[in-house]
Amino acid sequence: MVTLDIQQFSEGRTKARAYFCYLFSKNIPNRLPSLSVEMIMPRLLKIKADLENCEGVYLLDYKGVQITPTFTANGQIDDDAGKIRADRAYYYRAVREGRCSITDPYPSLITQELTVTSSQPIYCENGNLKYVACLDMPLSEVIKISHLNKSDAFFSKFFKFSYALFAFALIAVALLLFVSGVQSFFLNEISSSHLVIDDMFKATILLTLSLAIFDLAKTIIEEEILGRHKEQDVSGPHKTMVKFLGSIIIALSIEALMLVFKFALTDPEKLMSATYIIGGVALLLVSLAVYIKFTKVKHNA
Repeated sequence: MVTLDIQQFSEGRTKARAYFCYLFSKNIPNRLPSLSVEMIMPRLLKIKADLENCEGVYLLDYKGVQITPTFTANGQIDDDAGKIRADRAYYYRAVREGRCSITDPYPSLITQELTVTSSQPIYCENGNLKYVACLDMPLSEVIKISHLNKSDAFFSKFFKFSYALFAFALIAVALLLFVSGVQSFFLNEISSSHLVIDDMFKATILLTLSLAIFDLAKTIIEEEILGRHKEQDVSGPHKTMVKFLGSIIIALSIEALMLVFKFALTDPEKLMSATYIIGGVALLLVSLAVYIKFTKVKHNA
């Protein structure tokens, strides 16, 4: 699944970049006198030979123009030499950051599959940019590289399985509450001609809790199991927390509103109790806004 692969790449991006940085620093000469294409390319090709399923390697000059063919597993693409790559992320990120970088996944022109390009700026002895070495790897291989630790893979599967169990247990609870809420309409004969406020509120409470729990279970399945992240302002596990708190706030808001109407009709002296719940909901809402603000700043940093 593409979305799950991209999520796994995002989680292991730091490990992947560290791995490629190590390969470049170990094999590619940098900040040395008399740097030349003839000195760099054999070493770049050695990296390609050592990496299984490497799509290709090539060299750019300091302006972002490709000065070598693209060397692939099936030969070389001579037509690529002379093409301007200055607008590609693997060039301007490496130049801007002044260090090894990796791109986000993008469709490869060679295989038409998702690929990731790692690039390393190469400087002369005076510290001026001279070349940018580039290496293309399939997204699937980068994911393997970033998850070399067997314990990481084990716990990732374990947590995903645990989330699935909890999610389906929550769905079962939500369905029981839903059935109980619907049954109360028939058992208590709730209708327009026979309307009992307490019975109606009890049924509404059951249905509201059912909706909130089901919504939480749906979020867990989408984000923690299927890896579908729709929101971009909050990252990683914070999304489930925001969704969970949001469900609680919605449920409490509905309950507070119902209590206001109930006490207004049956026991006005207890209206202050409903007001306290509304105040608690407002405090939760402010706390959630602060939480989102700080997790967003941390993610952007």
